[in-house]
Amino acid sequence: MSETTNQEKSALADAAPSLPADGLIILPVRQTVLFPGMMLPLAIGRPASIAAAQEAVRSERPIGVIMQTDASVEDPNADQLHRVGTSAQILRYITAPDGTHHVICRGLRRIRVLEYVSGFPYLVARVEEIGSSEVMSPEIEARIGLLRERAREAIALLPNVPPELASAIENLDSGSALADFIAGIIDIPPEEKQKLLERIDVKERLDKVLSVIAQRVEVLKISKTIGEQTQQKLSAQQREHILREQLRQIQKELGEDDEKAAEIAELCDAIEKAGMPKEAEEQAKKELRRLERMPEAAAEYAMIRTYLDWLIDLPWSKTDPDRIDIAEAMHILDEDHYGLPKVKRRILEYLAVRKLNPEGRSPILCFVGPPGVGKTSLGKSIARATGRKFTRLSLGGVHDEAEIRGHRRTYVGAMPGNIIQSIRKVGTRNPVMMLDEMDKLGVGFHGDPSSALLEVLDPEQNSTFRDNYLGVAFDLSKVMFIGTANLLDSIPGPVRDRMEVIEIPGYTEDEKLEIAKRYLVMRQLSAAGLKPEQCDITEGAIRAIIRDYTREAGVRNLERLIGAICRHAAMRVAEGSTEHMRVDAAALPAIIGPRRFESEVAMRTSIPGVATGLAWTPTGGDILFVEASRVPGRGKLILTGQLGDVMKESAQAALTLAKSRAEPLGIDVGVFEKSDVHIHVPAGAIPKDGPSAGVAMYVALVSLLTSRTARSDTAMTGEISLRGLVLPIGGVKEKVLAAARAGITTVLLPSRNQKDIEDVPEAARKQVRFIWLDHVDDAVAAALAADGETCGREDPEPTTASRARQVARSA
Repeated sequence: MSETTNQEKSALADAAPSLPADGLIILPVRQTVLFPGMMLPLAIGRPASIAAAQEAVRSERPIGVIMQTDASVEDPNADQLHRVGTSAQILRYITAPDGTHHVICRGLRRIRVLEYVSGFPYLVARVEEIGSSEVMSPEIEARIGLLRERAREAIALLPNVPPELASAIENLDSGSALADFIAGIIDIPPEEKQKLLERIDVKERLDKVLSVIAQRVEVLKISKTIGEQTQQKLSAQQREHILREQLRQIQKELGEDDEKAAEIAELCDAIEKAGMPKEAEEQAKKELRRLERMPEAAAEYAMIRTYLDWLIDLPWSKTDPDRIDIAEAMHILDEDHYGLPKVKRRILEYLAVRKLNPEGRSPILCFVGPPGVGKTSLGKSIARATGRKFTRLSLGGVHDEAEIRGHRRTYVGAMPGNIIQSIRKVGTRNPVMMLDEMDKLGVGFHGDPSSALLEVLDPEQNSTFRDNYLGVAFDLSKVMFIGTANLLDSIPGPVRDRMEVIEIPGYTEDEKLEIAKRYLVMRQLSAAGLKPEQCDITEGAIRAIIRDYTREAGVRNLERLIGAICRHAAMRVAEGSTEHMRVDAAALPAIIGPRRFESEVAMRTSIPGVATGLAWTPTGGDILFVEASRVPGRGKLILTGQLGDVMKESAQAALTLAKSRAEPLGIDVGVFEKSDVHIHVPAGAIPKDGPSAGVAMYVALVSLLTSRTARSDTAMTGEISLRGLVLPIGGVKEKVLAAARAGITTVLLPSRNQKDIEDVPEAARKQVRFIWLDHVDDAVAAALAADGETCGREDPEPTTASRARQVARSA
């Protein structure tokens, strides 16, 4: 078998192309520079490199060792290698038992690559040797002597240097050889070594090596000084330990050690009474034994004492008894919050299940809704209804996992995470804990805090929650977690999957009025130091504030403006100008300024080319105007108003659909070729995106091209297809509430969204008439006034019996 292999190798060698006269086999290497006169072991693993080394050994030829310009390249080409390298003789080729290949090379001379030769299974190049003329001048001799002196200094500062190294440096008389030898053994980056290899002039090379070795000598001196200081510091610590031990013995003889013994006994008694589980109690006693053996002046003494205080203070077995009275809970929820029937029903369901199954797991609820609708205050009401203590943990801006799980005790200033801190502060292990602003969790280089919440919010895992600081499990299964968020999409999927989401809609005008009369006015009167008989805000004034001064889903701005009125009344009463102040709608401009919002629907839709759409925002819903205009041009579509990519595509679809239906709509087809169409969505500083404005854009284009005005009391939403179908959209509840707030009486919705009307509050359903759309023709018939008809006075007459059935007024 061996003979056959040798015959095959011989045949392959005969068949291989011969190298040119000045050709050299090239071995590319990573992060390694070989200098002339040096011996260097190399590990080779690439097939081309193995073939190159084997061919060099077989033919007893030298090999060129050249460093890659980019070490990450697996198979470098000619452009990815330096032009200057070193020819080398392979002294030994070794194949290790694990299959790796190693060669030991000795550098011969510098070479420069002229060009690479193709046709070989490895790199082959035509090269020229780089010679250097060295004249032993006084300048060269001085540099050689100085370099030897610097090398001796470096060797003296290095530990475990073989004596042969110093002898080799002393025996080198050539400046070029000395510079190459020191450059090869000195610890500098490979790129710096390559620059030294490429320096041909001996004087310049010696100067560069002198500069580099002088810098290394200074670094070694500083390192040696630091090492000596560290050793002295350790000796000082050992001496301090001995002295402190002697001091402890002296204090013991004087009877001063009794105070520490009393402290240890007190801690031991506290551990016994804390009601810890077995694992935590064993850990606490172990740390107590360490504390007992440790002197009080030791740095670790305070750390262990703080750790024991945390273990003792945690409510391992303290729970508040559940006060479950369904009727009383319903009374408390109605007293604290107006409306929100679904949320209240879910809370009462939880209480009923808790009453029948006290050992069951607590649910994890998540309230999602716009700002100012009462999500945080609902948590306080739940705690009050259940008789539990309430604690709130704000997650907005948290970007460090340690803020949830805590820091390990090895760090200076380590503390438990916010979960354990809140449990200790509240003093019971079954509180109502509100995790506020869950959608605003951040992600930093310290870890993902949302991932740390997975164990906290999983009922199957949180019974053994392990804080990094405590190092022992703490049972969170009795805690009732309640999350709040403005947006559900911003909460990571795994976290969202562990919670039961309850959406809280925005309030209607009537609900805001009731909330203001029941809660806001009294609260702001009390904050301003007024009695109810000193200030009277009429119902008309509150309605005017809601309509003309605030447009929001919640009641936060409404309460601010009521507070401004109360402060104005307090000033009048305090200065003695009046004893009772009555505020009606007419008095509002003088107190809180001119009204900020007005119903501009009629004005904006008084000309053809304007349609009223509906939009969803993180703070609720809002109305959206779509304006279309036509100017002389070449059929170009112009879009403005900070529109996103999806909204731009909706505009393109609307224009294409209008062109395709030009004949049924009575539009001259030539208009599109001779005119540019400009679609603008006002409030251009606000970015807008989404497909639900397709119906409004189509109606605005048809209104423009047919000169029919859109109805001022009608708003619409829906995605369109190129076939004219109206597709379903999201955010129906928020959009209908926005339409009701803006005084819209008719809303056009896709017929496939009829199921979503159940989520709209009943008061809003009574204010608005719904027209269900299957096709864009339904939208045109319902939204555009007929020729000669006054816009907004009468409802459009359905074109067919099927469309007549689509009109429905909510009960």
